[in-house]
Amino acid sequence: MITLDVSAAVHRRAGLGRYAESLTRALIATDPGRYALFYNRERGIEPLAGLEHLPTRTVALGYKPWRMLVWLGQLARLGFDRLVPNAGLFHATEHLLLPLRSIPTVLTVHDLIFRHLPEHHKPLNRWYLNLTLPLYCRRASHIIAVSDCTRRDLAAAYGLPPEKITVIHEAADPRFRPQPPDLVDDVRTRYDLPDRYLLFVSTIEPRKNLIRLLEAFEIVHAEGLTDGLVIVGKRGWLYGDFFARLEMSPVRDAVLLPGYVPDEDLPAIYTGAQAFVLPSLYEGFGLPALEAMACGAPVACSNVSSLPEVAGNAALFFDPHDVSATVNVLRRLLGDAELREALRQRGLERAATFSWNRVAAETWAVYDTVLA
Repeated sequence: MITLDVSAAVHRRAGLGRYAESLTRALIATDPGRYALFYNRERGIEPLAGLEHLPTRTVALGYKPWRMLVWLGQLARLGFDRLVPNAGLFHATEHLLLPLRSIPTVLTVHDLIFRHLPEHHKPLNRWYLNLTLPLYCRRASHIIAVSDCTRRDLAAAYGLPPEKITVIHEAADPRFRPQPPDLVDDVRTRYDLPDRYLLFVSTIEPRKNLIRLLEAFEIVHAEGLTDGLVIVGKRGWLYGDFFARLEMSPVRDAVLLPGYVPDEDLPAIYTGAQAFVLPSLYEGFGLPALEAMACGAPVACSNVSSLPEVAGNAALFFDPHDVSATVNVLRRLLGDAELREALRQRGLERAATFSWNRVAAETWAVYDTVLA
């Protein structure tokens, strides 16, 4: 029995949650009898829909106490094996590895952004990850990195042997595909979106570089190239500077913030965009760019970290620290319908090379190696 930690999924933690849920559903679709689930069950948390029948073990602790207990258990070399009885292997799908003494473990590492951009993390979270992740990486039987960029970061930061890390790219959920015009129009009406808009999708936090995106948007909006900037995503942390800058912006009324958007509406929002823009200073993978391509949205994104690896030849790239470079890319994209159509076609082809079926098969191959 393989036990999957789906805590990030039931807690709906943005990209980590999407990874945990998508991987779990893809694995279970191939062989439902081989898997059990584990998660930290806080108040109000519901199990994953449709998976309630699976063997499931939970703990009922707050997020921070549970993280501290796991770390202290690792330091003391305690065994939490009784929490996951009958597990032949445990997969930690986020950066939290249970201390297990007789059970092999696989740890997925999504990024080391807390090392690259420490000023953009809350101090307590940065402190915790700096102390714990090297330990978790050493203790794990094997590590999955979601990009080659993350694999290189791990090897450089912690001196891990290359054979201990396997790169397995993520994928867009199959629901992310081009949507019909009537559905796009319906979603546009319900969310009060303009006919022409740039789209950003992710948690609102400093490394997403939204202040520079806003500055670039102010220029292309003044030139009449677009009517709105739609920022989809929850408020994360350290977002005060962005909202203060937004309140002073001459285009404040053209910036729409619908907050969290359910997955049933998000593909149509992607499809209806003039372009999707991801100006992040660093990404471990950059799943929203892949989702946008899968929905037929032309993509412009940063030329750093994992984004060139993910987007390939299907996006226009810019230096995320250079507002004028961002403006030039947006001018080129918004002013050239043929270029947008070419990027749309390349994006669809690129996104089709990533799939959760492939992720599941490659992840199972890791399990097989560890179990052997």
